[in-house]
Amino acid sequence: MVLDARSVEKMRAVILSDGKKGHLNQSIAFCKHLGVPYEIVEVAFRSRFAKALGYLFDWLGIYTKALLKPFDLPCGDLVVSAGSSTYYANKLIAKRCRAKSIALMQPKGFRKNFDLLFAQRHDGGELPVNFSYLEPAGLVKLSQGDVAVVIGGPNRVYEMKEDEIKAVLDYIFANFKGKKAVTTAPRTPKRIEELVESYPWDYKVIYSKNPINPLGDFVQAEYLFVTMDSTSMISEAVSAGRANVEVVPLRAKRANKYEKMVRGLAKEGYLHIFDGRVAKADKKFYFSFVKDLF
Repeated sequence: MVLDARSVEKMRAVILSDGKKGHLNQSIAFCKHLGVPYEIVEVAFRSRFAKALGYLFDWLGIYTKALLKPFDLPCGDLVVSAGSSTYYANKLIAKRCRAKSIALMQPKGFRKNFDLLFAQRHDGGELPVNFSYLEPAGLVKLSQGDVAVVIGGPNRVYEMKEDEIKAVLDYIFANFKGKKAVTTAPRTPKRIEELVESYPWDYKVIYSKNPINPLGDFVQAEYLFVTMDSTSMISEAVSAGRANVEVVPLRAKRANKYEKMVRGLAKEGYLHIFDGRVAKADKKFYFSFVKDLF
């Protein structure tokens, strides 16, 4: 779909945030790939009842600020958001400002009548990954022969067993001779952090002690290992740099979107599911198509 809008060079966007970093980062990534300036506005329903009314009012075509907590109503050419708490406000602002409404995740419960809607395959859409935008962090220099590791943490569907992570780290230190770099994440358990610290890394980030993100540098390694617990981390890994991506499987409590996403990407050569060996899987997904929509 090509939008009937002014040239990209003259556009500006309003990003609506529900306070969730993963959702906000997708909206920022979209605007950066498009190359438009943006401002961020936090929105929220007044209550659960107001949100329930939001679903109903959307189907009735009724849009009012009365359902939302007070916020300054900005205007732009595009209104961009991800997350169910933003979609009603997205349409409200787009209608009042005669802007284009853009949703970056499946708007379950709401009408899908956005000007542009992107949904991931694991959620019934066509996009294989989440929107992401990585830039070099300038923290460590990695290249051919080097390996980097990103360790997340347990969530609602995945456990993270110390012995399983240890087996992967042992493999890396036994089979790679170049630089070895690692970062943990906000959800990484302390016991896993202690395990990580017991290895002689060339570069190390323990997030609980130093909350920085070196992934923009890690994607330049020859191999990048990422645990399976984050669609955001996996999306970033396969959308930038040159690394062969190895996804470390975790013990799942039930069928889930992470595994569905990873298996789809593995079939297309974007990554390899680590099974005691590595493989060539350095295909990248590029978001350059975004500019072709305008």
